Parts: sequence; structure tokens; C-alpha cells
Amino acid sequence: MDWGEKRFGIARSDEQRVLAQPLTTLTRRAGKRFPMPQLLTLIHEQGATGILVSLPLAADGSEGEPARQARALADEIARRSNLPVDLWDERFTTARALRTVREMGGRTRGRKEDVDALAATLLLQHYLDAKRPGGNAL
Repeated sequence: MDWGEKRFGIARSDEQRVLAQPLTTLTRRAGKRFPMPQLLTLIHEQGATGILVSLPLAADGSEGEPARQARALADEIARRSNLPVDLWDERFTTARALRTVREMGGRTRGRKEDVDALAATLLLQHYLDAKRPGGNAL
């Protein structure tokens, strides 16, 4: 899950934990709480065995308010889903997603949800690659 103040990109991996793919985007309405019931439904429907939440660190690696909010959300997801939840550094994930779409000749205007789901996919793929035996995170 690519954490955002308004939108949350969601990706999933295959059963072998080799390949990440975009799933959807959840949106938090202004002034409302995170859409936990929708996430829990997705977790159940997808048969998730663990959750990855992006950790929005500052460019220098420090943790600000967004990182604290992501940690609190990860704790809540773990409590409510009874699944293990990992956090993973998300610095520049959305920028990489935007660059990838543009390099493929696509447009990003009006496609914020698609970009967020792609960012979640890049985040998850990076995590899977790093966790694979002999894996190397780029």
C-alpha cells in the first residue's frame, strides 16, 4: 500500500511473491478517516498473508508527521487484520511511477489513481526483490 494523505495505491503480489501488480486505489475523503472497512474487505478478498505499508520518509531519511501517520496506520491495520505488517521506505516512488508512465508515452493528467496504484506496485516490487534470497534492492 502506497500511503498518501488523500489516496492510497494498492498492489498485490503473486502467490510466489515474485511479481507485483496494481490492484486499486482507496480514497480518503477530506476530513474523514482512512477507509479501513474497504481495505479489510480487499485483504480478505485477496487472501492476503501480509501487508506492506509505504513509509514516507523525508529526502534526508528522517521521519516527519507523514511517517508517524503511516506508522500509526500500519499499527491499526495489523491490529484489525491480524496479519503481519511491514513498513518500507517509499522515497521517490510516486516520482518513479510518473516517470515510468511518461517514458512509456502515457499521460498522467487525470490519472492520479492509476499513478498511485503503479507507485504501490513499484514499492511492492522493490520490497519483493530485496527480500528474495540473494535479492538486491535497486
